[in-house]
Amino acid sequence: MTRFAVTGARGFLGWHLRGAAQESNIAVDMIPVGRGFDSAQAVGAVDGAARVIHIAGVNRAADNEVTAGNIDFAEQLASALRATDAPPPVVVYANSTQAANGSVYGEAKARGAEILAGAASDIGAEFIDVRLPNLFGEHGRPFYNAVTATFSHLIATGQRPEVENDKELALLHAQNAVDLLTGAAPLSSLGSLQRTETVSALLERLEGYAEFYDRGEIPDLADAFDRDLFNTYRSYTFPARSPIGLTRHADARGSFFEIVRSHGGPGQSSFSTTAPGITRGDHYHRRKVERFTVLQGRARISLRRLYSEDVVSFEVSGDAPGAVDMPTLWAHNITNIGDDVLYTSFWTNDIFDPASPDTIGEAV
Repeated sequence: MTRFAVTGARGFLGWHLRGAAQESNIAVDMIPVGRGFDSAQAVGAVDGAARVIHIAGVNRAADNEVTAGNIDFAEQLASALRATDAPPPVVVYANSTQAANGSVYGEAKARGAEILAGAASDIGAEFIDVRLPNLFGEHGRPFYNAVTATFSHLIATGQRPEVENDKELALLHAQNAVDLLTGAAPLSSLGSLQRTETVSALLERLEGYAEFYDRGEIPDLADAFDRDLFNTYRSYTFPARSPIGLTRHADARGSFFEIVRSHGGPGQSSFSTTAPGITRGDHYHRRKVERFTVLQGRARISLRRLYSEDVVSFEVSGDAPGAVDMPTLWAHNITNIGDDVLYTSFWTNDIFDPASPDTIGEAV
């Protein structure tokens, strides 16, 4: 199995990277830096790795802490690289576009690049400097990682964000960022993967998604940027907004209810029967929007955020229909807990492609 070694693997971008690496059957070893730095452990993680990726950094702290943290992290990793017996052929740095803007943070990131480039040269490794713009993605920390996380959190909790500085932002989804860091996407594709928006336009998009989603509807996801931004927003609505209630109309003839209203983009619907006691699923998606709706019978839908132990479960029934949308990067399954055959509808926002299924095995 291919193995990468990563600093900051427990942080926002590192979490996204581990979810992406798992799809490609790549193991991820964590390199300790900062206060938990252990030289022997760091050398062991780096030794024999196919790629070393440096993500860890300090971006919100006092100026002296920002400078010292980013430089110290880079120096700790550089010392591990020079000490290994089997150096990696590639060293990748999750740098920032701010590295050239003269700010305290930018200068610290630029110095980190110099330190790692020197270490890579000493061990004969290729050094790849990936200058990332503003990142957004599922489960970013509000008031810390990015304005998108803050806006999404505030909107999802019924608050009204305010725009203080309506500047233009270059935005990149975290899953696209990790594709660049891992080599799954060429660095030359960075420009086409990112999107420029003003802060006010970003807020307008998010509020538009919320308006649709408050009604249980799916906004137009024909554009990959809208899909990724919508997935980011809805990560802040889960599990509080689940299941999504559906109105059931019944009379002597039988019953009727709507499963999904989608306002644009491709989509695919499917249907399954499940025998009592049987579980389906045990996988996750990186980008796909998927909705489960029980039509008849009783089921338990269970979900677990990747690399956590907390499981969220919902019991649903065709007698009181409710839809559960699977958050991206959450393992999920559905179990027939009734005595009769379970009838379930599945809707996704894309057409299934066997060559690129975006369905990664992971038990709940």
